[in-house]
This record gives sequence, structure tokens and C-alpha cells, in this order.
Amino acid sequence: MAGTTGSQRVPFLVLRFMRRPILLLTMVYATSMIGWAVIPGPEQRPDPMGFFHSFYFLTYTATTTGFGELPHGFSEAQRMWAIVSLYAGVVAWLYALGAIIRLIQNRHFQAALAERRFARDVRRLAEPFVIVCGFGNRGSLLVRGLSDAGLAAVIIDRDPDRINAVHLRDYRIPTPALVSDARVPDRLAEAGLLRSNCRAVVALTDNEEVNAKVAVTACLLNPEARVVAQLTRDVHEETLATLGADIHLIDPFHTFARHLAATIRNPAVHMLYEWLVGAPNANLAMYADVPRGNWIVCGFGRMGHAMQDAFERLGIPVVVVDPNIAPDQAGPKVIAGHASQRTLKAAGIDRAAGIVAGTNSDADNLSIVLNARALNPGIFVIVRQNRHRNRALFDAAAADLIMQPTLVSARRVLFLLIAPLLKTFFEQVRESQVQARDAFLMDVITQLHDVVGGDVRPRLWTMRIGDETPAALARLRAEGCRITLADVLRDPAARDRRLPCVPLVLRAGDGWREVMPPLSHVLSAGDQVLLCGQEHVPHVLQATLENDYTLRYLMTGIDAPRGWVMQWLLRRFPRLQPAAAP
Repeated sequence: MAGTTGSQRVPFLVLRFMRRPILLLTMVYATSMIGWAVIPGPEQRPDPMGFFHSFYFLTYTATTTGFGELPHGFSEAQRMWAIVSLYAGVVAWLYALGAIIRLIQNRHFQAALAERRFARDVRRLAEPFVIVCGFGNRGSLLVRGLSDAGLAAVIIDRDPDRINAVHLRDYRIPTPALVSDARVPDRLAEAGLLRSNCRAVVALTDNEEVNAKVAVTACLLNPEARVVAQLTRDVHEETLATLGADIHLIDPFHTFARHLAATIRNPAVHMLYEWLVGAPNANLAMYADVPRGNWIVCGFGRMGHAMQDAFERLGIPVVVVDPNIAPDQAGPKVIAGHASQRTLKAAGIDRAAGIVAGTNSDADNLSIVLNARALNPGIFVIVRQNRHRNRALFDAAAADLIMQPTLVSARRVLFLLIAPLLKTFFEQVRESQVQARDAFLMDVITQLHDVVGGDVRPRLWTMRIGDETPAALARLRAEGCRITLADVLRDPAARDRRLPCVPLVLRAGDGWREVMPPLSHVLSAGDQVLLCGQEHVPHVLQATLENDYTLRYLMTGIDAPRGWVMQWLLRRFPRLQPAAAP
């Protein structure tokens, strides 16, 4: 059965399990009908019963309907044959029903049916969708974000409990899900990898070997699809780089370390990031001021190495504490042992500005936070939360920054899919910090605060001018109209008022990019604009770009008539033309 799909396996399994019952029923019915065709009837009607009437009799007696001796009374021989036929039919049907029950309960048949339904649901997806391989904490957070953004997701995971949980979620759009191994190319093909509306393939399983196999398979089968995979080993990055496809590798620890370094340079970076991602209680008026003094890093795994590199690039002294450090490597800056109060004192906790609890155990990280607070109540604490379900405990620990790898990965992937230009925005922010141009970041925050609102939860989306251009915008551009960003961002309810929306990044058709583009920019073919605004703005903007009258009114200030009578009158009497709005 290797290489077969669910649609192919279902008929095969049905025929395999039902072959003997079907043969037995056929033999019983054929023998009974032959007997009826040769046994003579009563003296009044001595002719034997025909095949049709015999089949009719067997049919209604098999269903226990009991119409009687039809089409006429039976002879004694026919009644005896009826007894034999009925008992044989009951036995055959009992055997067949048992086979049907065994077939329904067979796990291979259930898997084939689920695979067939999954492939059918995927074929029904007409809008762009994303294939998500792995529905753990990362995948669950990502699919929730995709659903809120209106982007469909197709899920593959090996754990049946996780797939069953998909059907209990209140997603806004259909989300097909399948219990299967994402490494099998046929399963990815059934998930829609080869379809033109497959926007991306995301590999977020807990096994990096699986993620690498999924990424390679996706690149080979559909080079046009974007591939996002959580991989931290350099060998995987080198292998995937040879494919030359649109591949993005996610490492939550390096991502957090780069973000922390930018935050140390300017605390407003963290404030802006938390507000853009919609973190709970985030606003554009409060931020965490990360100190620059001595730091202690507890746990020298992937997070510990990333944090040490980030601190060293900033010139911040670091002391590493880890129980797995070899004795010959220990020294003043590297201490072997668990992060107990004795070890923390040896690391200089009393004079440290901050501490990182970055082990892969939530219990150990919480213990480090409590010990650090007991020895130095004013120390800045960054803690790693490995399990999403332990959120209440970490919130109660009152750490200054909580690093949740699953959340960092999910946010990074989400913005790569729904707002890929956001990377350009933060690269410009980091560059401005390196060049000590704090005024740029403050101007961005001030504009977002004044236009969008510092206390609202923002929405990020990309407006594309091209094949997917809304109808009204395409028609007016074809007429030679010059449509600017200022035109489309006017409020249809009040033309002199601007929608609560700010363009963050402009990518022109020739690849040229500009952060915080001017509203005077004339939209042209191939333009992509990353917008940030309130939740309702995308719907208002889409309606504007689909309506010729609304868009023309926003451009010219003239509310043109829509009925053919008024249009004829205006052509007949030009002086009746409405005046342009100020």
C-alpha cells in the first residue's frame, strides 16, 4: 500500500474485508433463487416462481417486513425451501454485519477514511492557505494567529490527541487536520503542497530531523512555496542553503537574544515590539529598562550560548552557571554547579544587575528566580518558560521578562507569513540604534500612538498592488489616475479625516524598500505596503478599494451620482455637477 492515498485505500480495504461476506451472500441468494425457479407451485398455479419474484420474496423477508406468500400461495415444497432460504439468509447476513462492524472498527480503515476526508477538505480550499506540520504549543499558537488574520491552515501531526483538539477550537475559518507523518511526501501532497494557492509550509515539530526533512521535501516538490522551519543546527542551515528556495530558519533563542540586545540599547524597542505583537496589557507608554551591569546566565544550553554572545557584543560582563560544565573549564566567569544560593553568591549575585534563568526545566528556572530575588531583591530577572501550561506560575514569579520559546517561534513565523515586510522595519530600527539615531524610533512610536492609539491592539496586514489588486483600484489605475497612499487611507465617512492606520514599510515593484514611506507616494504595479492600524481598518480599506465611487470620491472629493438617471442629467446639464469636497 506504499504510495497510495486515502481515496485509493478505502475501496481496497472495503473489498478486502467484505470479499467473503459478499461471496457468501451472493451464493446464498443465487442458490435460493435457483431453487425457487425449479420448485413447482401449488396445484392451482403449478408454474415455478420467476427469478424476479423469488428475489422480491427474499428481499422483503430479509428485512422482516413479511408481506406473506406473494405473488400467490406456496406449495409445501416451496414453503420448505422458504424455511431453508430464510435461515441461510439470516446466517449470511449476520456474518456480513459482523464483517462490516470489524471493518468500521479497523484502525487502518478509519485512518483511510480520515485521510480521504482530509484530502477532500483541502481540495475545497479556494483561498491561500499554509501547511503547518506539528500542532504542539508552537503550532497551536501559530494556527490561532493565522485564523485571526483570516489565513487558512492545513495541519499535519502524528499525535491523534492533538488532531482531535483541532476540532474543538473556535477557528474563524475551516482548518483541515490529519494524523500522519509529515515526512511522507504523499501526505504533504494531500495537504495541498502542489496546489497554486499553497502560500507556505511551516515545520514546527519537536524533532529537528523531521523539520529538516519536511523543509527539503517542500523545496523539491514546490520551489515556489515559502518554507519556514524551526532548526538550530548549522548543518541543517548549510544543507537547505544549497536548495536556493525561499527558506526561513527559526531559532527562538537567537531571535530573543537579538531582540534583547536592541532593547538594552533602547528600551523603547521592547515596548514597540510587545505592542505590535499584541501582547497582553502592552501599550506605547510603558517599557522594561534592561540594565547594563554584570549579568549571570544560569544554564549554558542553546539559550545560554545565545545570551552570552549577545551580552559580549554589547561589552557586558557575564558569569555562566551550569552543572554540566567540565571541572577543567571552570573559572571566575564559568562556575560548575546548580544555581543554588551558594553558587549564585559565588557568581556575584549581590552586585549583579541581572540574571537569566535559561535552563530547559521550568522547575529549575522558577527556583533560580526565587533564589535570585531572595539574595538581590532589585535584580533584573529574565526567565525561560518551556511549558505554555505553566504560565500562571511564571506570572506569579514576577519576572521582568519571560522568554517562551514556543511563543517567540510562533510570533516570528506568523509575521513572516502575514507581514513579511516587518523584518525590514525592525532591521531599520536596529540600524538606527547602532547609529545612535534614537529620534527615528521615537518618531515612529509617536506617530503610531497619535494615529492608531497607544492602548489599542493593532492589526498588521499587507496591501498588494498587482494580480490581487482590488477591482476599483485596478480600474482607476487603468484609466491613468494617480492614486496615492493618502487617497486610500482617507476615511470614507469623513474624507478630511484619516483612517487610524500607518504605513510602516513600502516595497516597490523593482524591489526598492522604504520604512515609514510618505503618504504622497503614488501606488504602482508591484507595490507592497505593510500597514498597521486598528482592527476594523482592513475591512474598511478593502471595501474602499473595491468600490469605484468611494475611491473616486476619496481622490477628488466629488460624490458622483450612481443611478443612470442622475448620470444622464449631469451629462445633459453639466452645471449640475456636484462641487468637490474641501
